[in-house]
Amino acid sequence: MKNNQLHSNFILNGNSFSTSKELIAFSEGLSKYLHQFCTDWFDKKDFVEIQTSGSTGKPKTIQLKKEFMVNSALATGVFFDLYEDTTALLCMSTNFIAGKMMLVRAFVLGWNLDVIEPVSSPLENTNKKYDFSAMVPLQLQNSLSQIYRIKKLIVGGGVVSEELTSKIQDVPTKIFATFGMTETCTHIAVKQLNGFKNRTSSEVEKSSYTTLPNVSISKDSRNCLVINAPKVSDVQIVTNDVVMIISKNKFKWLGRIDHVINSGGIKLHPEEIEKKLAKIIKQRFFVAGVPDANLGEKLILVVEGKTTTIILSKAKNLSRFEMPKAIYFVDAFVETSTKKIQRKKTLDSLFKQ
Repeated sequence: MKNNQLHSNFILNGNSFSTSKELIAFSEGLSKYLHQFCTDWFDKKDFVEIQTSGSTGKPKTIQLKKEFMVNSALATGVFFDLYEDTTALLCMSTNFIAGKMMLVRAFVLGWNLDVIEPVSSPLENTNKKYDFSAMVPLQLQNSLSQIYRIKKLIVGGGVVSEELTSKIQDVPTKIFATFGMTETCTHIAVKQLNGFKNRTSSEVEKSSYTTLPNVSISKDSRNCLVINAPKVSDVQIVTNDVVMIISKNKFKWLGRIDHVINSGGIKLHPEEIEKKLAKIIKQRFFVAGVPDANLGEKLILVVEGKTTTIILSKAKNLSRFEMPKAIYFVDAFVETSTKKIQRKKTLDSLFKQ
């Protein structure tokens, strides 16, 4: 099969297509991003150009081989048991890799795909039931009352909070967090988020990611994840994600090394601290390090929204080193176009005031 061949079972918004030209013409009436991707996917090039989100740096345009995107789609199909005639909902922007890969999975695996506007409450725009979909955390949060209409859901584009995780334990939908990046054609590993409430499960099991087929993992000298995934990348990918390797195909994510705070010689992982604070703070927030004459870096808490009283001592298991030395409130966080918080830019705007 050619890398960009259209599966005969593929259906888009109730329409089937004899040729890729028919699909390209039809897509023009859906959205400019979807139409552009369909045009690019079925051209003669062996790659597509895709922009990274810019959540950890400046957005850039990279070339992804169509062969690798097809391999990623096939691996997702195997891992989640999603083959021909799977009904799927695309409710994310096709301007970015997550939305584009939903299209590729449908093209390659022969899915019946519905595309709707990428709004914050997507299930309000459809009454159907689906086998599979992908959302960002905000969309999941706003769809809790109707999420049962999706059998399997992957969530990416941000960390799923402790509060949201607790809310999805009883829903029948199987929900997974994803780990990956544009360079790996989205996820190379997933973590189950729900279904633990009524069964004995260790904290390691609940917090560990499992790799997809044909992915091997290791750590470098910084304890950062190294990904070997020859089916989706020509090169070994050295990340800035600090991890604990549990087994040959499982790891626990601890946080970003570029977020690590060295406060008085103690290395603090913001993401681990944020998990503990999430139980007492309802607004969006993050912790970060700022220069300090005595400590080198001082741990602070930055909260989005109106000023409220936060009693840090209520956070369980928070050590004295993990206790923020100051709390700041901002009206709104600086975000990427995919709604990821840009920590550094938010801090820059906060301290330039």
